[in-house]
Amino acid sequence: MPTANLQKPQRHFLPAGYVLTDWPGLEPYFRDLDERPLDTREQLEKWLLDISELEAVVSEDSCWRQIKMTCDTENKQLEAAFNYFCLEIQPKIQPYADRLNRRLVENPHTRELDQKEYFTYLRSVRKRIELFREENISLYAEASVMGQQFGVISGKMTVEVNGQEYTLQQASKFLENPDRPLRETVYRKMQDRRLQDKDALNDLYSKLIAIRHRMAQNAGFANYRDFKFEELGRFDYTKEDCFRFHEAVREYVVPLVSLINEKKKKKLGLDTLRPWDGEAEPEGTEPLRPFTNGQDLLTKTTAAFDRLDPFFGDCLRTMQQMGRFDLESRKGKAPGGYNCPLAETGAPFIFMNASGQMGDLTTMVHEGGHAIHSFLSHPLKLSAFKEYPMEIAEVASMSMELFSMDHWELFFENKNDLARAREHQLERVISIFPWIATIDKFQHWVYENPGHSVEERKQNWLATLDEFSSKSIDWTGLEHYREFGWQKQLHLFEVPFYYIEYGIAQLGAIGLWMQYKKNKEKALSNYVQALSLGGTRTLPELYDAAGLKFNFSKEHIKELMAFVSEEMQKI
Repeated sequence: MPTANLQKPQRHFLPAGYVLTDWPGLEPYFRDLDERPLDTREQLEKWLLDISELEAVVSEDSCWRQIKMTCDTENKQLEAAFNYFCLEIQPKIQPYADRLNRRLVENPHTRELDQKEYFTYLRSVRKRIELFREENISLYAEASVMGQQFGVISGKMTVEVNGQEYTLQQASKFLENPDRPLRETVYRKMQDRRLQDKDALNDLYSKLIAIRHRMAQNAGFANYRDFKFEELGRFDYTKEDCFRFHEAVREYVVPLVSLINEKKKKKLGLDTLRPWDGEAEPEGTEPLRPFTNGQDLLTKTTAAFDRLDPFFGDCLRTMQQMGRFDLESRKGKAPGGYNCPLAETGAPFIFMNASGQMGDLTTMVHEGGHAIHSFLSHPLKLSAFKEYPMEIAEVASMSMELFSMDHWELFFENKNDLARAREHQLERVISIFPWIATIDKFQHWVYENPGHSVEERKQNWLATLDEFSSKSIDWTGLEHYREFGWQKQLHLFEVPFYYIEYGIAQLGAIGLWMQYKKNKEKALSNYVQALSLGGTRTLPELYDAAGLKFNFSKEHIKELMAFVSEEMQKI
């Protein structure tokens, strides 16, 4: 059985006390790797271990810079430290990384390595060599710094409700309030606040699109989408598969969302459902409050994970001992939530913006699933082996949302509240698909048409949004808010094309939950087995290890949606 008791690994290449401060202090280690003789298989394997150690140290340093900046976007020193890494260190690493990659694939002893264990790593290395262009180094640096400006702009967004200032994440709890006029007032305030920065975010996105298109052209691609698919290592599916996914969502999921909305409208006793009604409860029903503060959320989540498997709870306890959580929303903190793997020490960092809502519980168990993945893959020999595809990473997190529902009585003592929470979760499982399809299809158009105007972008966004929107919500008089709805999605700014993974993985998570419903022990065993492989297998092989088919055909999506709908009926 895996263990969550981590010891910081002993360094064999870098000095134990080495801390990355500048390039002159780091370069000698890269130079050593670049010049070292590789005349035997043993020398090659030692060289790979030393590369892995160096990569882990550099990666963990850069991750901490980003974590600290997102925790406090108003601290200029933290922003400067992050920017320094992006502009002064990362660009100087890249030419060395390319030379080391070439040394690896050209070395005759590489053929003597275990081809099953090293297959996906060597495949990725060859792809990086193919895509590397010297002239893109400065563009990557510029795009990294620019992408983080989204968090800086969004972190400043607050609204006043009843004389008190709230971040947008904190204010969203009022959208659950039974008082409909209050919900509408807060909704409009939040949207009006977003509109204040719409031009700044439009300008930022336009600049990012231009930089990314130049990168693609430099690498010989017609557009950034085609370049990014290659860079993301999407060896196992194509853009056409994504288009088929969009069609299946439109055909089999959007009607289910309309049914959910109609049920909600009836429950609330409304003639029309407005955007501020989606999270509300009827008069006299208190909103779900699964926890009181960040510590309470962590304590209850750890207990729920213990009941699934004590190892899962141990992962969170280890992280807590190491100070790897920042859970509560506050002004100046970047929006969103993430689990950031830390390559050298092994225990990741979970960042989120909890404000006491049901959605925060889902975020916590989701990021907790990612954390378990980090622990399970950490013992693998090379840092590169731990770089698993996002399509399996999100299976780790989304499956945990569904597995953990068995133990949500820890959050809800009242049986009715527990049933409402489970229903809310399954509604979310279904309703997230149209948004995934919307964001993904929008990105395809954006990068296929990089010279588009802001007006054309707006029109395409609205057309795409309409395609995947339930007609059961009335947007009359709110069209100006819809026009810029894409601006709240940080992935568009910071991690382009990383979104379809959520849809593919949600299918995998539902598949694992189907297994769990039949045989809990077997499903959890498959889960641990697949995640322990890290990135050492292809995507279809990782799904196979989890007892899943890597499949997002219309027929498969139809079958899984029917299963979730059935489970909702049982609640």
